[in-house]
Amino acid sequence: MARTHGRGGAGIRKTNKKGATKGSGGQVKKGLEGKGPTPKAEDRVYHAKHKAKLERERRNSGRHQKETAEMVVGRNPVVECLHAKVPATSLYIVQGTRNDARLSEAVAIANSRNIPILEIQRHEMDRMTGNGMHQGIGLQIPPYKYADFHELMDRAKDAGEPGMFVILDNITDPRNLGAVIRSVAAFGGHGVIIPERRSASVTAVAWRTSAGTAARLPVARVTNVTRTVQEFQQAGYQVVGLDAGGEHTLDTYTGGKDPVVIVIGSEGKGISRLVRENCDVIMSIPMTAWVESLNASVAAGAVLSEFARQRRAAK
Repeated sequence: MARTHGRGGAGIRKTNKKGATKGSGGQVKKGLEGKGPTPKAEDRVYHAKHKAKLERERRNSGRHQKETAEMVVGRNPVVECLHAKVPATSLYIVQGTRNDARLSEAVAIANSRNIPILEIQRHEMDRMTGNGMHQGIGLQIPPYKYADFHELMDRAKDAGEPGMFVILDNITDPRNLGAVIRSVAAFGGHGVIIPERRSASVTAVAWRTSAGTAARLPVARVTNVTRTVQEFQQAGYQVVGLDAGGEHTLDTYTGGKDPVVIVIGSEGKGISRLVRENCDVIMSIPMTAWVESLNASVAAGAVLSEFARQRRAAK
């Protein structure tokens, strides 16, 4: 009979099972192991520096994003682009698309300009455009080739005439950009400068609004508008910022005949603070008291027209 010990007659039972009958399962050992070096603050997902890192990467990826071809779809937009002489690499027609006057016109213009016409299946057009609202026709437009603004200054200098440029700040509507390009071309300007970020770019919409002048008037894109303004100043340009409450008005400023850069901001935000502080002159446009502001392209046209008049009078 087994011998008992303790209260209640609890006994010690022998067993033939090998090894420990109860243990930590290795948890204590794992807990004692080192966890390695502490991650950097920017690598910890809960840390504010991690969020700042992600935002920095997002901005940089947008800044250096490769320009891609653009597909304009729909019968009216395609015909408008062709009439505006927007550069195009191919005209796509979906097989079996019902013919009408606009489709025939698009094909005729493409043939006259030696633009290749390709017939494709509907599912291919759906995949290329991302939707089925293309009306069976699409025009592929290559990425716009931006100029270098230093080269633009050199061109104006080589032409033996005072340069006249427009810098757009905070302009995000491509129609405004296209209209400004058209005005600069109409009044003898030498180019338009836009920032890489937070700005409209030369898309098919801008091409159409420019009425084809984007094919001849160069547009440059810069990383820093303030630094570009300072470089123009170092080259002998007077930088005129358009904003309300300026010390000059379009009636009193007479420097339009000299090398000049006109800085135009958006109708809502105006010119950025730092850019405004670096302008040589802040000028406003006289207008009826109850009208608060002008559209950017309208303001550009008014100033460019007056400066062109001053240049004609100085000859």
